[in-house]
Amino acid sequence: MAKGSTTVSEPTYFILASLLDGPLHGHGIIKQTLKLSEERVRLPVGTLYGALDRLAAGGLIAVDREEIVEGRPRRYFVLTDEGQNLVSAEALRMQQAASVVTSRVLRLGSAFS
Repeated sequence: MAKGSTTVSEPTYFILASLLDGPLHGHGIIKQTLKLSEERVRLPVGTLYGALDRLAAGGLIAVDREEIVEGRPRRYFVLTDEGQNLVSAEALRMQQAASVVTSRVLRLGSAFS
C-alpha cells in the first residue's frame, strides 16, 4: 500500500482476500490469489514473501503458526482485524466506483435503444 494512500494494489488486495477464509501458508496464498483473481495475479515466491513481510509490519496480517514440513519451516498467515477492515473497505470502494460507470453505461445504453 502506498504511503498515505487509502487504496491497495491489486496483488495486495488479492493476498488479503485470500486470507478471508482463514490461515494459509505461502503456497496456499499463491494458489488462492491466482484463483480469486481469475489468474490475473501471479505472485512469484520472492514477491509474495516481500509483500507478506510488509503486510505483517503494517499490522494487516500476522503469523498464525509455524510448522516444519520436510525439514523446512512453513508459516501460516492470518488476517488481523485491521487487515479485514482494509480489504472490506477496498472492496466497497471498488464496488462504489464501478457503480458510477455501470449505472451510466446502462442509462446511456437504454437511450440508444
